[in-house]
Amino acid sequence: MAEGTADFKSRAEALKSPLALKLFEIDGVNGVFFGSDFITVTKEDALNWVVLKPSLLGAIMEHFLTHQPLFLGENTLHSSQQEDDPIVVQIKEILDTRIRPAVAMDGGDIVFDHFAEGTVYVRMQGACSGCPSSSATLKSGIENMLRHYVPEVLEVRAIEH
Repeated sequence: MAEGTADFKSRAEALKSPLALKLFEIDGVNGVFFGSDFITVTKEDALNWVVLKPSLLGAIMEHFLTHQPLFLGENTLHSSQQEDDPIVVQIKEILDTRIRPAVAMDGGDIVFDHFAEGTVYVRMQGACSGCPSSSATLKSGIENMLRHYVPEVLEVRAIEH
């Protein structure tokens, strides 16, 4: 993706993307996430990656070899709150430059939602959504870093989408 991310939690959400839809057709897939240069697929716990991997790679390769679009129509999947507030600008810059690259290495993304009364609200996506260690990462890593660089930040909370 040239910019932003896309998170599909169901087959119905995947109707916007031919590739996501194709991946959801594979038995056991229960989530698809597109990052800037990676795809994260989540599966049912009972299934083995060794069984799923050939089907997933085949679907991805076929999609790109046939030059299909990633999205149908315009991609309006991800738009974030736009504000001129200097605190929000600083929070977004830290998220984009220091935190997002580290989270992307684990197959996920963190998206700014809004800032209110000292609390930064974010959405965890991809592999980070629902990950058992994401709450620890949120509190010990992300919250501490934002509080260090932006004194107005008192807390960081993840919101479900």
